[in-house]
Amino acid sequence: MTTSTKPSMQKSSRDDAEQLSRAFKGLGCDAAVVVNILALRNASQRDSIQQEYETLFSDDLKKQLAHELHGHLKKAVLLWMKSPTERDVTTLRQALTGPIIDVKAATEIICTRTSSQIRQIKQVYSPTFGTRLEYDIGCHTSDDHKKLLLAFIAITRYDGPEIDSVLVEDDAKVINKIGVKKSGMDESTFIQIFTERSSAHLIALASVYHKMFGKELRKTIKREASGNFKYALLTILQYAVDPTKHYATVLRKATKGLGTDDSTLIRILVTRAEIDLQKIEEEFLKKYQRPLPEVVHSETSGHYRAFLLSLLGSKY
Repeated sequence: MTTSTKPSMQKSSRDDAEQLSRAFKGLGCDAAVVVNILALRNASQRDSIQQEYETLFSDDLKKQLAHELHGHLKKAVLLWMKSPTERDVTTLRQALTGPIIDVKAATEIICTRTSSQIRQIKQVYSPTFGTRLEYDIGCHTSDDHKKLLLAFIAITRYDGPEIDSVLVEDDAKVINKIGVKKSGMDESTFIQIFTERSSAHLIALASVYHKMFGKELRKTIKREASGNFKYALLTILQYAVDPTKHYATVLRKATKGLGTDDSTLIRILVTRAEIDLQKIEEEFLKKYQRPLPEVVHSETSGHYRAFLLSLLGSKY
């Protein structure tokens, strides 16, 4: 695992499976056991535990967890037990077709995934739900936001570090012309640039745009665009420039003010735990002068709190 979480000394997957089975017996589930085992196992270990559980008890561990757990803890643990692609597929479907449509969550997932990852998502999405991702996006988004998302999942982008300096300058000039026009934003141009260009290109574009015209690309987007379309453009740009800063900002918004956006908190902590959560935690502290585990502790409770803090490698 590449986060601050330190896996406990695992006796064996069989031992873990047996402990989990005992935790499910009797009146109620011993959630502390579930948390202490699963939150501290890496992806390979979790897969082994699931295989051992099925072998020993002829039962599906994820189905048993879904039956025994409740609330936010249930949502967090079940997401943790899935593969990265399965997590994205499940969250996208829920965000686009669930009881509460969460367009921002769907946008955030789509606009921070590589072309390869999106291809895998689409391959799993259709057979899982009997409908194409494009269809669900089309039904639950609108206007330029819909056009951008559909273009983003349709186009294969280059993911390498090389850039075409001439094209970068051309894009900067085109965007600047849009910014000075009286007629307002040319959405199709922004859609083309932000769905077809690589992350390296967008990083260079932001720099060149500032050098050539003395303006920040981010501020131009904020001024010229609006609504979910603006959110999508900013997500693509901010993730390209600094993924850890992007996620630190998302976490801050999820935990700021009255009430906590638990769905976002769970999604970010679970999906980044084995990628870059430690770096996100460092950026959060740097940017907001408050430790992320402290924030999570203050915004959550019970076994749900213990689970998220374990992902952060903290017993705050």
